[in-house]
Amino acid sequence: VCADTGHINVHESGAVEATGHKVIAVPGTDGKISAAQVRAVVENHWDDATHEHMAQPKLVYVSNPTELGTIYSLAELTALHDLCREKNLFLYMDGARLGYGLAAAGNDLTLADVARLTDAFYIGGTKVGALFGEALVITDEGLKEDFRYIEKQRGAMLAKGRLLGVQFETLFTDDLYLKISRHAVGMAMLIRDACRAKGWEFLMESPTNQQFPIVPVEALKKLGEKYAYSPWAKIDERREAVRFCTSWASREEDVRALAADIAGS
Repeated sequence: VCADTGHINVHESGAVEATGHKVIAVPGTDGKISAAQVRAVVENHWDDATHEHMAQPKLVYVSNPTELGTIYSLAELTALHDLCREKNLFLYMDGARLGYGLAAAGNDLTLADVARLTDAFYIGGTKVGALFGEALVITDEGLKEDFRYIEKQRGAMLAKGRLLGVQFETLFTDDLYLKISRHAVGMAMLIRDACRAKGWEFLMESPTNQQFPIVPVEALKKLGEKYAYSPWAKIDERREAVRFCTSWASREEDVRALAADIAGS
């Protein structure tokens, strides 16, 4: 069960279905799903007299930050955790950009909270400074027993896995993971402030490294000559919502140059 914008529903080429499972997508609110929505999915399933013919809900998938740059609060994640316990579901967090969520203004989740409230989650490496790989954390003891077998069967076991571990050992030394995440978020705020000063609206408010301004098409043409962005949604004939993404490697001088060009566009 995931938000309709969830990565596994949109950008994984049907990978979940290819393993014999099914994604049950529900309408998200700024990329997030609520405990109430999950409850409705589960109860509607079991209330259906023909439920044995349907895909059974068993795991709840959330992204933090979401694909839209928003973050879950401690209260929201706790509510999902409690509902999953009540309904005998697993709770899994996609943490591809987890560092940027933990570093965002207004965030009240800690890494310890994530570990306590989920059955499994992963700490994104490739989007937060690592050359390759992610760190999967399994907190549910029942899920650990056969994981290494499944990992091998699915082609996910690296022959030289120590090279993956060295990166995370470095990222979690001297608070580096959060330091470089804070840098990316700070750079994104420069872009956000420049767009606001220009009077541009946003598709949604994001406190993370992803920003979604609604930009006049003519301005986009000019900015596109120097900068890369992701087209996101056509608003009308004159405006388009796009995504600007910063990272651990974004240089302040480059971001300030973008901000100046936004002001002059």
